[in-house]
Amino acid sequence: MRSSRMITAVEAHAEGEPGRVITGGLPPIPGRSVFEKMQWMQANADEIRTLMLQEPRGNPALCCNAIVEPCDPSADAGFIIMEQTEYPPMSGSNTICTVTVLLETGILPMVEPVTELTLEAPAGIIRVRAECKDGKVTRVTFRNVPAFAVHLDAEIEVEGHGRARVDVAWGGMFYVIAEAAQFGLDLVPENGAEMVRLCEALRRAAVVQLPVVHPENPAIKGPTISQLTGPAKTGGHHGRSAVTVSNSVAAPPSAMSLPGALDRSPCGTGTSAKMACLHARGLLAPGQDYINEGPIGTTFTGRIEGVTQVGPYPAILPSIAGQAWIYGVSQYTLDPTDPFQAGFRVGDIWG
Repeated sequence: MRSSRMITAVEAHAEGEPGRVITGGLPPIPGRSVFEKMQWMQANADEIRTLMLQEPRGNPALCCNAIVEPCDPSADAGFIIMEQTEYPPMSGSNTICTVTVLLETGILPMVEPVTELTLEAPAGIIRVRAECKDGKVTRVTFRNVPAFAVHLDAEIEVEGHGRARVDVAWGGMFYVIAEAAQFGLDLVPENGAEMVRLCEALRRAAVVQLPVVHPENPAIKGPTISQLTGPAKTGGHHGRSAVTVSNSVAAPPSAMSLPGALDRSPCGTGTSAKMACLHARGLLAPGQDYINEGPIGTTFTGRIEGVTQVGPYPAILPSIAGQAWIYGVSQYTLDPTDPFQAGFRVGDIWG
């Protein structure tokens, strides 16, 4: 076997959303913060992201994480999040996968019944409480970055759908959020293709008509991701979300193509953004749990732990709780004669 690169990764999913975690084989990644490390990787080593996420090693629904040395002295580890078209500053499902891998593989020591640790994400410091039993992480609760609403009930023109009422909010990524009922769409797995097409139409419209910039980091812009919301299907739950991770930032796709993939989980940053909108409307108070369903019925539990201010925006301090499961360990090699040194995409599943 000839190999010019070998990458070791642990395969995991958080409530159904796959989040591959790279534990070895990365080059040195410079930077004075994990955000700078992310920027360096994007500019100088983006082929690692495409190699891991595109075919033949990846698929449209897959996310990936790179464990890196933290820069903040309070952090136990850092991680860089990679998706199909961007490097998100923060992700809930990927945080839960990364914590589970760090503890269950022994990279960081596990303390039962509760391990407390601190991660440095590109978005900042993330405090984590991991419940553990018999060597297994049974629940991860993390304090997310402050979340805030930028626009509530804004109207935009959406291609193929006319006028639509949306919110735009930050939960670790900038989301455009719309109630699915205004489009007559039920958030069930059988409607996945319709949900993806609608989400992408909303994202393309919002990035032009409602562009936003993070007040504390002008390098973060959006909206880059979209979320449909609706009522919960299960008693005792509070709502349901369908988030689409985009596969393409190119021109609008044809009506038959699938330009993104549904987040299989309830989405942690999406739940945080959703809670920020509910709080801004006076519908969710600090200390209240918000159990959010994803498109396949799995749940994350959100809570407003407090309130704060981010630039001109009143903000919440959200926590998110969920569980991840490891399902494999892989070593990925790259033959120097392989014609697909950075992976490839085909329009049958990538749009």
